[in-house]
Amino acid sequence: MHMRFDVVVVGAGPAGAAAAYAAASGGLKVLLVERGRGAGSKQVYGGKVYSHYLEEALGDLKGAPIERWVGKERLSIVDDAGRTATLEYEGGSTRAFTAHLTKLAAWLVDRAASAGAVFVDEVRVDSLRRDPSGRFSGVEAGGELVEADVIIDAEGVNRLLLERAGLVERASTRDLALGVKEVVRIGEKEVEERFGLDKGEGLSWILVGGVTGGLPGGAFVYTNKDTVSLGLVLYVDAAARAIEEPVHSMIEKLRTHPALHRYWADGDVVEYAAKLTPESGYRYMPRRLVADGLMVAGDAAGMLLNLGYTFRGVDYAVYSGYMAGRAAIAARDRGGPTEENLRELYEEPLRRSRPFRDLWRLRGVERAMEGGDRYFRRYPALMGAALRSMFELGESTPSIYEALRGAAEESGISIIGALVDALMMARSI
Repeated sequence: MHMRFDVVVVGAGPAGAAAAYAAASGGLKVLLVERGRGAGSKQVYGGKVYSHYLEEALGDLKGAPIERWVGKERLSIVDDAGRTATLEYEGGSTRAFTAHLTKLAAWLVDRAASAGAVFVDEVRVDSLRRDPSGRFSGVEAGGELVEADVIIDAEGVNRLLLERAGLVERASTRDLALGVKEVVRIGEKEVEERFGLDKGEGLSWILVGGVTGGLPGGAFVYTNKDTVSLGLVLYVDAAARAIEEPVHSMIEKLRTHPALHRYWADGDVVEYAAKLTPESGYRYMPRRLVADGLMVAGDAAGMLLNLGYTFRGVDYAVYSGYMAGRAAIAARDRGGPTEENLRELYEEPLRRSRPFRDLWRLRGVERAMEGGDRYFRRYPALMGAALRSMFELGESTPSIYEALRGAAEESGISIIGALVDALMMARSI
């Protein structure tokens, strides 16, 4: 069978679905291909999504499968003994929501299909095909060739197609993190009572330190309508060298952690999932985001920002996919999707965009996150010892300085060195 489309989009995640929606909305004949069963079936994400770029790309979010709008933000530092220091923010304007990414991706694909895109699942794309001139001209799937004027590669972090095409090198463990998540059902009323939330309000909670056994990374807790998503993000390179137990044991320890277990003690685990993700979006970004007949979007393009205290991935993916879809329309009216046209219409505007500028400006965060034992074990231990001295009072009452000095002596850490590291970390993130 001979098949030809204006655009073939590989991968029906947030980036691919947004690309298909944008291109189909402009009248292009679009094929959206997904190797999983059903839209969103292979999608894994902690659960918090910022709304700004979704609204810019899609307009209103009416009908989106939003679980809760985030009204509270928590950041906790935990030492190995379970002592916890928490900063909480509330009362600001709500700009993020929690969602199950499988449902959100399915909703995005429905938007694309409603705009005219053809969606097919359970089809694995084996290769990106070039014509004799070297231009990308289609995809091979199941032994059949689907021709296209332009391909939008939104295959995700596992960039096998781009590797086979010689456009990117094989990913290093330094470039990747592993996210592992459980979803625990406790009931809608219980979510609001246990986390102190109003009706429909959500909580985003990031934890660092002892929750990862001192490994670089962190933990998250997000409240959904009647469930709680909790999980770990571990930097693969450091974990491969120093991990002492299976990852599934680590997330069990997180779920039964003394500081957390009471929130879902009688709940039922209804989901377990894991996924690789870029550790540093900027470092993972391909040198070129376009070629003749090809654009790269989403995780495959490194469009993810991890600052330790927050993550931006879904919204950046949607935005990059939307820009790729719009560029496909503009290229049609400018002589076709040549590399020169796609660079001018997609890559250069993306590199000038706020998401890309933030990825560039905050690219030093990976150096801080790779600080290893200092940031994820020794400094949480310093914090825990200081707080114990300040609040577990007996005969004497120390000043804050005395508590810090005593904790530094106990843990063998230089206060000046810790202050310099804190300044460097603050400048990076």
